Amino acid sequence: MSTLPKIAWIGLGIMGSPMAENLIKAGYAVTGYTLEQDKLERLAHNGGTAAGSIAEAVKDADVVITMVPASPQVEAIAYGPEGIVENAKSGALLIDMSSITPQTSIDLAKAAGEKGLRVLDAPVSGGEAGAIEAVLSIMVGGHQADFDAARPILQALGKTIVLCGPHGAGQTVKAANQLIVAVNIQACAEAVVFLEKSGVDLAAALDVLGGGLAGSTVLARKAENFKNRDFKPGFRIDLHHKDMGIVTDAARTVGAALPVGTLVASLVASLRAQGDGGLDHSALLRGVERLSGHTTES
Repeated sequence: MSTLPKIAWIGLGIMGSPMAENLIKAGYAVTGYTLEQDKLERLAHNGGTAAGSIAEAVKDADVVITMVPASPQVEAIAYGPEGIVENAKSGALLIDMSSITPQTSIDLAKAAGEKGLRVLDAPVSGGEAGAIEAVLSIMVGGHQADFDAARPILQALGKTIVLCGPHGAGQTVKAANQLIVAVNIQACAEAVVFLEKSGVDLAAALDVLGGGLAGSTVLARKAENFKNRDFKPGFRIDLHHKDMGIVTDAARTVGAALPVGTLVASLVASLRAQGDGGLDHSALLRGVERLSGHTTES
């Protein structure tokens, strides 16, 4: 019989499904709950157990992991008579891997702590590919002892795993990550349109740029999206719009100026307003094309 902790996984979306499956591959017993029946069937097909409710999923779990879109969803699954806080057993470890506001994480840690639960905020970076390949970067906020307990589990999900400070610190670092990623994608998108309007071979140009100082994980991961105009969502514009709201609000609170970040946040919002919210964030290219009068849209 396995001595590994029993895990409940709440939220089986683009990121959550492959992450839960990686834990199953690592030998963990995973019971999952999500709103989409097909995702529950996928979990069961891959060796997990589908639960009919949050309460059912978490009641016997040693560790509860959540991966949902934003703060309102975290609050919806955490609180209330059917939520995690009321139904998880005392002493269980709650690891929230959603990307939410730092204050939401701080409030959750306090409320769960009053019920005897330990809490970590542990948002991730790396997108769908990183989730599938288990090479995510995981930025964690919480107590050292809880981080140490969670480390073996997190090592089945990611490659770079760092305790960044107290509760909320993981979310603050994730907000900074999303700022850097958005600005980087926007710069790459502008370069792509500039190169194409100049008549340069785009594939050759991106290859050489990727080998120099302009190279980045963003360019490496998104080059094919740019070349093929393939904007199937790995990380949706809608979610990056949410994250840019988090970082701009947090920066305003602490008095940090984000002159470039604020501009890019408005470009992300504009793309969303034009109906592209469901596309991958590499679709920022579409916004640059529209501004440049250069479009490959049908």
